[in-house]
Amino acid sequence: MSTMMKSKSLRLWQILLLVILLLAWHLASRSPNIAFFFGQPWEVAQRIWAWFVTDGDIYRHLSVTLAETVLAFVIGTVSGLACGLWLGLSPRASAILDPYITAANSMPRVILAPIFGMWFGLGIWSKVALAVTLVFFIVFFNVYQGVREVSTTLLDNARMLGADRRQLLRYVYLPSATSWVFSSLHTSVGLAFVGAVVGEYLGSASGVGYLILQAEGTLDVNTVFAGIVVLTLFALVLDGIVTLVERRLMKWQPRAGETEKL
Repeated sequence: MSTMMKSKSLRLWQILLLVILLLAWHLASRSPNIAFFFGQPWEVAQRIWAWFVTDGDIYRHLSVTLAETVLAFVIGTVSGLACGLWLGLSPRASAILDPYITAANSMPRVILAPIFGMWFGLGIWSKVALAVTLVFFIVFFNVYQGVREVSTTLLDNARMLGADRRQLLRYVYLPSATSWVFSSLHTSVGLAFVGAVVGEYLGSASGVGYLILQAEGTLDVNTVFAGIVVLTLFALVLDGIVTLVERRLMKWQPRAGETEKL
């Protein structure tokens, strides 16, 4: 009961903070100079309402951006997981490829956008490719670290009980890597959106990033903020889905409070 009350109290404080921020934005935007640069919350809300209800012209653009984001998120996560497991379990390959992986991770991935545009055209796949490069390295390094930090005592005990390589991968390495994967997926969702929108900025004819770019060209700051709000809300939805999947798959892992009791 106490925990539930604390949760409700926390939620009320979060809502109150949002109301205060919106009210401050509304009052500040009464100044024409501030409204020019930061827009007006009521105008932003009206633009979002027109997009989704009155005109309904955002659905095509939103579907493109969401498709790019989800594809990049899935491809980047799966490839990062596979490569992280492979190099984590292959010390020789890891030693050989380490400088190349470090160099690729250090490279600003945004500069690849024009190259992907030449390779894949101005359709969704150039945006997906850019976003994959952002997601891949986050997942890869977390999985790689998770595999390498598996307790040697745990591995020795599993081998003493007769576990073969496949069983070690399934019951020891994968659970360890999964913990690290989910710690990176919340960041990866945002990066997938970033890659998709940046790709749309650099060349596209559809997508929410394209709408924002068109609005910037006409100095329509309210539409720019409307696009930012829409992208943020859908990023939160995807992050919430990741959280639900994490809770379902990680039931075996004790919570912090349970660990303290032990």
